[in-house]
Amino acid sequence: MLSPTDSDVPVVVDRAPGVSGGELVLRRVGSDYEIISNGVFLMDTRDGRSERELVRACLRALPAGRTGLRVLVGGLGVGFSAAEALACPRVSLVRVVEVEPQVVAWHSGPLGEVAGRPVDDPRCRVSRADLVEWLSTATETFDAVCLDIDNGPDWTVVEGNRRLYGPDGLDRVARITAPGGAVAFWSAMPAPDFAALLERRFGTVEEIRVPVPRGEPDVVYLVRPGAAELSR
Repeated sequence: MLSPTDSDVPVVVDRAPGVSGGELVLRRVGSDYEIISNGVFLMDTRDGRSERELVRACLRALPAGRTGLRVLVGGLGVGFSAAEALACPRVSLVRVVEVEPQVVAWHSGPLGEVAGRPVDDPRCRVSRADLVEWLSTATETFDAVCLDIDNGPDWTVVEGNRRLYGPDGLDRVARITAPGGAVAFWSAMPAPDFAALLERRFGTVEEIRVPVPRGEPDVVYLVRPGAAELSR
């Protein structure tokens, strides 16, 4: 049996109590980093294609000539989604909502280096809050709403995150989406029941499957709740 090399062995970089409960751990494996919550793998820096596609899909859905775009990124994570939004010259503001202060702190260190330090960009504004609660009082509207909360609708590590993927959560999302705007949800696996709920609530749903090295593809669900406002 082959023994793992030293670079294959996870090394704990930091750990802290999670605001949402349990323990939050940052690990390094070789040159990559992983975030673990309550002992469950959440995300890593190995690829990031689906996290970037979450934002790209939303921006593609907007008119090409639309500028001064305001983007909401739900969940900072390893920073790939925020960085992708900031890479678009049409974007004037990226509002990131992240419940875990320690995740934000890690972006002043190793995660910031990997992601290109998105939180240091002057167009980036970070709100340390539970996204669902933040949505209930938000007064801003956004052209693109990009939500990567937990592992998606069918695999939540934190029970309270399920609220985002129910009818009340979708109503809150629709309320902060600007006329003509788009919303994208990230999921670690296909979620047909959630897709059906989106279709009932918003009409057409685009399902974008992003291959991953192992297992089922990640999925981005794209809807246009702001389109109805333009037809009024």
